[in-house]
Amino acid sequence: MLGKITPFVLFFILFGLVLLSSVFMSSGQVKTEKPVLHAQHWVAITGKPLAATAGAMAFMKGGNAVDAACAMLAAVCTMHDVLSWGGETQALIYNPKTKKVIAVNALGVAPTGATPEFFKKKGFKYPPPDGPLSAVTPGTPGGLLVMLAEFGTLSLKEILAPAIQMAEGYPMEKETSDRIEREKNKIKQWPNSRRIFLPHLGEKWEAPFVGEVFRQPELKETLLKLVEAEQKALAAGKTRKEAIYAAYDRFYRRCLRPVLQGRYSPGTGAGHAGAGRLNYPGRSG
Repeated sequence: MLGKITPFVLFFILFGLVLLSSVFMSSGQVKTEKPVLHAQHWVAITGKPLAATAGAMAFMKGGNAVDAACAMLAAVCTMHDVLSWGGETQALIYNPKTKKVIAVNALGVAPTGATPEFFKKKGFKYPPPDGPLSAVTPGTPGGLLVMLAEFGTLSLKEILAPAIQMAEGYPMEKETSDRIEREKNKIKQWPNSRRIFLPHLGEKWEAPFVGEVFRQPELKETLLKLVEAEQKALAAGKTRKEAIYAAYDRFYRRCLRPVLQGRYSPGTGAGHAGAGRLNYPGRSG
C-alpha cells in the first residue's frame, strides 16, 4: 500500500536524506544533476516518485518489467502528468530471449461521427483545440491492458491497486498544482472538470493546494469496474489473459461507448481504441 511506510520505502527515504546532507556539506549548494541509477535486478524509473513506487511494488510482487511499466503508467495517468487516462500511449518492449522489439501503438482513434460535416454543423471551421469535441477515443487504457495481457505476469487487480488508491486521494504536488492554476480558465469551461480540478473556485488560488489531498472518485469507480470485470472472468474459469481482455471490453464496450454515443450520436461507435487496433485472440480492432 502507498499509505504505509515499509522498510523498503524507509530505506530510500533515509538514503535520500543522507545524499542530500552530503551535498550540502561538500559543496554548500544543492546539485540538480540527476545521478545515473544502477541495479542488479530491476529499476523503476518515471518522472513521478509516487509512480516509480508503483513500479517498485510490481517488481516486489514478482512482476516483470512490463508489469512495472503498466503500474507506473496507471499511476502517472492518475496524477495527470504528460499522460492521462483519456490520452494515448506508445511503448517499445524488448524481449531479451527473442532479441526482438515490439511496438505498441495505443493512439486513440477519432469517432466515426467526427466528420468535417459534423464540425461545420457545429459552427467550427476546424475541430476545436480543447474540450470533448477535440478528443480521440482514449487509447491509454487499451494500450495498458494489451501490454499487460500479452507481456505481463501479474493480475490487473495488482497492477491498478496503487492507481486506485491514488484516485481515492493523494497529496497534490507543486508541478501539477501550478499547471492546473495556469490552465484554470480553460478548465472552467467544463462543469465536471471545474468541479474536480478547481476545489477553491472563486478564491485567489483555485487549483488544489500543494499537499492537499486530491480526490477523483469517478476515476476510482471506473478503475474498480475494470478490476471487477477481470475478477468475474477469473471466477468463471477464464485464463489470466482472457480475464484482462474482459476488462478491456468492459471499458470500451460498456464504460466508454455510451459516453461517446451520447456526445457524438448518431454514428459514433468507434469501438476499440488505441492498442485495441491490434488483433488479439477472438477479436479484431
